[in-house]
Amino acid sequence: MNDRVLDLDGVYNFRDFGGYKIAGEGQIRRGVLWRSGQHHGASDADLEKIAVIGLTHVFDLRSSRERETHPCRRPGDFTATVRYIEDAVHAQAPHVAAAAAAPRKRDAASAHEGMVRSYSGILFRPALVDMMRLQLSELAEGNGPSLVNCMAGKDRTGVAVAMVQSALGMHRDDIFEDYLLTNVVGDVEARITAGMATITEITGQRDEAVMRVLMGVDAGYLATAFAAVEERHGSVDAYLRDVLGVDDAMKVRLRRALIEG
Repeated sequence: MNDRVLDLDGVYNFRDFGGYKIAGEGQIRRGVLWRSGQHHGASDADLEKIAVIGLTHVFDLRSSRERETHPCRRPGDFTATVRYIEDAVHAQAPHVAAAAAAPRKRDAASAHEGMVRSYSGILFRPALVDMMRLQLSELAEGNGPSLVNCMAGKDRTGVAVAMVQSALGMHRDDIFEDYLLTNVVGDVEARITAGMATITEITGQRDEAVMRVLMGVDAGYLATAFAAVEERHGSVDAYLRDVLGVDDAMKVRLRRALIEG
């Protein structure tokens, strides 16, 4: 699976989330659906590699405050449309929010519980819902390679990617497999170290065991998000239709744009 990963110096979890088979319909196209963490630490060499992809759209899921404190670097001739939403500037990434909650009392087990709680409501965050609606609408137009990112490229990005893959009809097992690649592909230790430094900078949290939990993903997190959707809406398809605007006609457009073979 490492062939999905763009090897970069200062941008982590940059990978292609296409290539998976769709029952009876071929497979999701490669090279058009990308995901990553923030690009604040991108090296000049990183920017050259990113430029080669030819991105046409970027969907930045970070809060206003996150964008202000960690602005993304872009290639010099970058022409992609970058989409943001204005939101409460105090909104935080799930892993940062979990680190900030009662840091003196937090241990690895309670950090894990905090992440599960965060995922129980993550797909109902108004700002994230708005961005996912926009992302899906733009993807249905088939206008070229796109990137979705957040701070660490694993939680908000993880569920946004899962919703795109669900709308395309990807098998749930494959969605989980792709989500869990965060833990094993690329330079995992470099990603965790960079993430821990950011957590400490923002929250003061210094417990390495806690931060390693916060910088990983767990199947239980995504399962919690899916279960919350199914409890409120009956099914992921109903959530896609009623909350994200993915009706049957949009599914056809998404599959026409993103499935080949």
